[in-house]
Amino acid sequence: MDYRVLLYYNYTKIEDPEVFAKEHFAFCRDLGIKGRILVAPEGINGTLSGTKEATDQYMEKMLKDDRFKDTYFKIDESEGHAFKKLFVRPRSELVALHLEEDVNPRQLTGNYLEPQAFREALLDEETVVIDARNDYEYDLGHFRGAIRPEIHNFRELPEWIRENKEQFMDKKIVTYCTGGIRCEKFSGWLLREGFEDVAQLHGGIAAYGKDEATRGELWDGKMYVFDERISVEINQVDKQVIGKEWFDGTPCERYINCSNPECNRQILVSEENEEKYLGACSIACAKHPNNRYVKTHHLTVEERDARLALTNQ
Repeated sequence: MDYRVLLYYNYTKIEDPEVFAKEHFAFCRDLGIKGRILVAPEGINGTLSGTKEATDQYMEKMLKDDRFKDTYFKIDESEGHAFKKLFVRPRSELVALHLEEDVNPRQLTGNYLEPQAFREALLDEETVVIDARNDYEYDLGHFRGAIRPEIHNFRELPEWIRENKEQFMDKKIVTYCTGGIRCEKFSGWLLREGFEDVAQLHGGIAAYGKDEATRGELWDGKMYVFDERISVEINQVDKQVIGKEWFDGTPCERYINCSNPECNRQILVSEENEEKYLGACSIACAKHPNNRYVKTHHLTVEERDARLALTNQ
């Protein structure tokens, strides 16, 4: 494998995110790097792909910058680019939590647990483990026994916690996310809300899966990632498929977006059912005039309806 995928973040002060984003875009473009990098006054958050040489140069330059010298890069080997394009965009915040009073992870955040300590927490019946990701991420894969908040966006998490506070207010709380960035703020917010014993998985699921001692143990399914790969393996010990096919409930780890652009719901679907339901999550979406599957496969209305008639719905 001649390429790599880098996942990283750093909460650090960036004076002018717009200027930085333009300069950083040019730097990445010249290296042939592709990916999605967000820049805010509070720091940087990125997932990018490139050749080993390009990613080495990228990390070397970043680590020589005092602002990013302690950046923790999670590295995956890859057969090619994990992105089609390069985006470096200024934002008001790195993760969209939209708090009335923001949390600065440099000043307030939960204790860090390295993978082995986190595995011990998973086995501790007195510890509450909260998945800080979105519902569709959890449904593809999660740690055994972790709580699944009923949220579709990260910004909904604080409200969900407040609504369910009595369930775990006096418990030891451990939280985790993909690479760690969401937990930095979420764990700090939990402390500010009055939770006293709060910890987070250092480096997120991505780091846990690569740890030589844990080898992804106690993780079921796959980890959802926000690039062309869609998902990656974590458990190297006793992998189990927990994702359920949208239409028939059979084991499935294949995500697609509903082919109705106005819906775009992410669903786990087999290749057979994607073809059967025209890439849609429902008959209504399959019949939408702008259905992407219908357009891509050049189906007439008659062909579309004949295909859908076979679903018996």
